[in-house]
Amino acid sequence: MEAGETFTLVIDAGHGGKDPGAKGRTINEKEINLNIALKLGRMVQANHPDVKVVYTRSSDKFVELDERAEIANRCKADLFISIHTNSVARGNSAKGTETYTLGLARTEENLAVAMRENSAILLEDDYQQRYEGFDPNSSESYIIFEFMQNKHVEQSIGLASEVQRYFTRANRLDRGVRQAGFLVLRKTSMPSVLIEVGFISNRDEERFLASSDGQAKLARSISDAFDAYKKTIDGRRGALPVKKPLAPSSPSGAAVLGGQSADNGSSSARPDGPPPGSEEDILRRKRMRQEASAEAPSRQDAQATPAPGQLVYKIRLLSSDKKLSPGSRSLKGYKGVSCVKGPRFYKYYYGESTSLDEMKRLRRKVLKDFKDAYIEAFKDGKSVKY
Repeated sequence: MEAGETFTLVIDAGHGGKDPGAKGRTINEKEINLNIALKLGRMVQANHPDVKVVYTRSSDKFVELDERAEIANRCKADLFISIHTNSVARGNSAKGTETYTLGLARTEENLAVAMRENSAILLEDDYQQRYEGFDPNSSESYIIFEFMQNKHVEQSIGLASEVQRYFTRANRLDRGVRQAGFLVLRKTSMPSVLIEVGFISNRDEERFLASSDGQAKLARSISDAFDAYKKTIDGRRGALPVKKPLAPSSPSGAAVLGGQSADNGSSSARPDGPPPGSEEDILRRKRMRQEASAEAPSRQDAQATPAPGQLVYKIRLLSSDKKLSPGSRSLKGYKGVSCVKGPRFYKYYYGESTSLDEMKRLRRKVLKDFKDAYIEAFKDGKSVKY
């Protein structure tokens, strides 16, 4: 997003329609999520007239998990916030708030939360085909999230930290920033978080969550976190104020759903190159692959350069449970791709250099074909953090 451009925020109220989410004694999760989402949207628009707010749902309707992500992608959102309410088995007095980013769950507790939220796909007619055999109740299915931290992970964690900080100011118990494999976050191409605003299974917390005052306090905390996040982002970009405010969206004005404004039906997507799949798009991508191949550092030169203990950088394109042939369509015509066999997956790398800046430039080109590609560092042949 360039300075002065419209910032688009997608607010996702979890569950809805035939999917009630977690059930409380007096209220269901879907109602809590929607009420907080709508309050949050109004607050953001009041504080930031230059921000366009898009809801994945503004009423009690069922929306598939992958469609929620696609709504954000279609309108080229700058941020995706999914709102949910937690629950555990009766007899467990757990309470408090937690905010998740995409990744592999490191604890059984985090995995249980992801399983419960992802089980919404079981209500979709063709979920086995749509999600390629993903079983939300099988821990083995979640292995795919091990390498799914994308280029937005730093910004996502930054927002998640702000959300938890402001929840604490509102006297909510802070259960921390966490990581787990949520399908609704998997295909978003922007910074994204999933917020669990409290436990509907806790009687005291349910009363707070069901009250208008409680929902307003939670929405205010998320709104304040958004303010802090956007201030940081604008500071980095040197953003200028947008002179012309946007028209308000649902519920105070025309609803904005699925990337379209309900008053005129026009798409909110900003043009970004030729239509996908067109001849012009195919030629453009071919040129970019050729440019990326030309800029890829020679593996022989790179391997001769590093001294013992020196960091070497590579671009991880993808991981696969099967070994791919050099001409595989999954590699999209890239040449010189190396393969490393891990304990569960084959890992595919492109380029190799001791210069991080050089790999960052190469990665920017690669992202057009591999949107989750990221740079991985190696020291003496072993993957390390940098």
